[in-house]
Amino acid sequence: MQTSAVGNQQKMKHPPGLYLLFFTEMWERFSYYGMRGILILYLTKELISGGLGMNPSLALSIYGFYTGATYITPLVGGYLTDRFIGKRLAITIGGIFMALGNFVIFLEQAEWAMYTGLALLIVGNGFFKPNISTLVGDLYEEKDPRRDAAFTIFYMGINLGAFLAPLVIAFITDKWLSDSVNGVFVYGYKYGFLASSIGMVIGQVLFNVFGNRYLGDLGKEPTGKPVLSDNGVKQNTPLTPKEKRRTAVILILACFVVFFWAGFEQAGSSITLYTDKFVDRTVFGFEIPTPWFQSINPLFIILFAPLVSILWVKLGQSKRGDLSAPVKMGIALILLGIGFLVLVGSVLGYGNNEANLVGNVHIMFIIITYFFHTIAELFLSPVGLSMVSRIAPVKLASLLMGVWLSSSGIANFVGGQVARFTQSMGYMEVFTVIAIAVIAAGSLLLLISKKLVQLMEN
Repeated sequence: MQTSAVGNQQKMKHPPGLYLLFFTEMWERFSYYGMRGILILYLTKELISGGLGMNPSLALSIYGFYTGATYITPLVGGYLTDRFIGKRLAITIGGIFMALGNFVIFLEQAEWAMYTGLALLIVGNGFFKPNISTLVGDLYEEKDPRRDAAFTIFYMGINLGAFLAPLVIAFITDKWLSDSVNGVFVYGYKYGFLASSIGMVIGQVLFNVFGNRYLGDLGKEPTGKPVLSDNGVKQNTPLTPKEKRRTAVILILACFVVFFWAGFEQAGSSITLYTDKFVDRTVFGFEIPTPWFQSINPLFIILFAPLVSILWVKLGQSKRGDLSAPVKMGIALILLGIGFLVLVGSVLGYGNNEANLVGNVHIMFIIITYFFHTIAELFLSPVGLSMVSRIAPVKLASLLMGVWLSSSGIANFVGGQVARFTQSMGYMEVFTVIAIAVIAAGSLLLLISKKLVQLMEN
């Protein structure tokens, strides 16, 4: 009996490779969210203050294009990985490109350096992003009960990096390595990009030093190579009907996810500008640096992810069973919309006039908004990663993960254009439209969720 209990306990332990991937992704997210937290501010602050002095409307477009492209290139990276290079090498290539991208922006306070650096970051994400998540899935069998818990742990690694990055980077740029020249405050943005580059290097060193020890041969070879027959002729095994249905479900849900991320990613663009200009950021005499607000969401993730994980376990043990992935995603969209309604309330509460809003909006409106957005993210993002890694055909695993991530890319393109309207239409109008759109999309997804589950499981 004791031997059996020990055996069961061993089966419930996660492989050590999960924790290596946890820390690799943590440092990559530190790099990404560190630079993302200061990017819109770097683009819009005056040259004399350490920025590039761009028009906010143009800066929001660049921000949207960059964040969108980082999620589109995984389509290409996923295809190349499946066919030619394997996940491990792709992750290393991606890490090198991203470290170089941040370093180039650090080297020169100029538009050419910014565009070159962003291009390198976009290419690097294409190789890195679709493969680190699928490698987590490769650690487990399809029906392994530890799979969803593993992705929750992995997701906490993502958000640990995302939590630490804005705090560290903003301290460097706004406090430690800032300066005052002729009475003008100069931000140390270039050092923030350098710190992001260093974070990426640390993650890659860990991954490559300990990869063979904790991952073995996992991810070394491409999984989508054509199979050769005995006479050397390529055999392309077609997808089974079930694999085709599952692929269709991934594509359908990816379309709904566009609505989610287009709203969610306002955090780094329109919500950041709204916070910087209108929110009273002074607490007990200390003015909170604007990038620090980017840490609220990952902090909430770390606090509430275990509770949401327990919720899924409890539901799974109940008579009704766990909620399906489409239902969880539908609820996520509605919660995201509620968060934007809170922002609408902040504008209405202080009068829909920018002169009245400047520096007066209570900080709790932003905190409550991030709370709803965080719970929504927990209902959608780790659930989606787990679902795609579970149901995607093996030979298309990285490509379909790239497709899933590309929905975020399309969303960021859309989100960047939506954010621009805050400069012409106003924040209340834009936040209201986003709230209505995502709540409507979530309601529709709930209506068709049963049909999607049938396609996915039968």
